[in-house]
Amino acid sequence: QVQLVESGGGLVQAGGSLRLSCAASGRTFSNYDMGWFRQAPGMGRDFVARIRRSGGSTYYADSVKGRFTISRDNAKNTVYLQMNSLKPEDTAVYYCTAGVEDKNYYWGQGTQVTVSS
Repeated sequence: QVQLVESGGGLVQAGGSLRLSCAASGRTFSNYDMGWFRQAPGMGRDFVARIRRSGGSTYYADSVKGRFTISRDNAKNTVYLQMNSLKPEDTAVYYCTAGVEDKNYYWGQGTQVTVSS
């Protein structure tokens, strides 16, 4: 089992920045690809970003490319999502995931991000 706890969400004005963190515990963090998903009110859960186990490869949804950056610190068992130039449409609950390639085996409880216009 892997336990994931997100933090760093909150209320921010459009154009602002937030940094989300996801702390992992349980099995070896460096064995997993890590990702971020988000779910807006009344919508499905959408992919945001993913980072491979080594941190060498990252992937982003088109909607966040150039604004969001995913990173990880395997020594701290933590994955981050730096979000810049935030837009009201980025408002959602953000979830951290741990898995292998596109398979997400574990999910966190989510953290709310609200961007006001």
